[in-house]
Amino acid sequence: MPELLSLIPADLLPLDALLLVAMAGLTSLMTATLGIGGGVLLLVIMAQLVPIAALIPVHGLVQLGSNANRALMTRQHIDWPLSRRFLIGAACGAALASLVVVQLPLELIQLAVGGFILWMIWGPKPAAKTLSPLKTLMAGGLTTFFSMFVGATGPLVAAFVHRHSHDKMQTVATFATTMTGQHLLKGVVFSVVGFSFADWLPLIVAMVLSGMLGTWIGLNLLHRVSSVWFNRLFRVVVTLLALRLLWQAGETLLPRLLG
Repeated sequence: MPELLSLIPADLLPLDALLLVAMAGLTSLMTATLGIGGGVLLLVIMAQLVPIAALIPVHGLVQLGSNANRALMTRQHIDWPLSRRFLIGAACGAALASLVVVQLPLELIQLAVGGFILWMIWGPKPAAKTLSPLKTLMAGGLTTFFSMFVGATGPLVAAFVHRHSHDKMQTVATFATTMTGQHLLKGVVFSVVGFSFADWLPLIVAMVLSGMLGTWIGLNLLHRVSSVWFNRLFRVVVTLLALRLLWQAGETLLPRLLG
């Protein structure tokens, strides 16, 4: 027992660590089934338990494992041309983020991301059903840049993937692939700027393994969800997450404006 306790980061209680492992599995199940949402929910839960300095890098590495496993399980459905263009842009965004030393105001990013998600999901659709290669590169760059500061840009990436009229399996597989690359780049950037993952690795591994189980269960449930209901649930979940971002931003900005 003492040996197991020694694997838990000093800043966490054992029960908190167990809760995080369990939530990693549940949120992976959610993402595998609905295509989106688990990463943001896990970030919210981790924000209550994990020190702020470790929150985004640790969350990113856990999500790297979860998304990589989901991409591997659905690899035959991946839209590789779209994923490659997105990840080239993501590499540029990560390089730019590594040069930024001042953290951007969180509430401003929340407003921008939340508003853009709503526009992408509910706004007028262009005649073409896919984004141009240049816009896909820009999507990869911008979302990866933002992810270094707010952690979970999954809903924004999902909004781009959703515009390409994939079926439910292609949506889940392509989203998982793009997020795997984005979280891998995030881990590289945080390592370069000096964050040490060593103390958190046992917990991260346990959360990734729990996420693998959740993903397997979720993908089996996904086969039982009709495409019509999947698209409806997808839009509702992304919209709720966007509204949540706007609400959080408003809670910070309104008192300043009214005061």
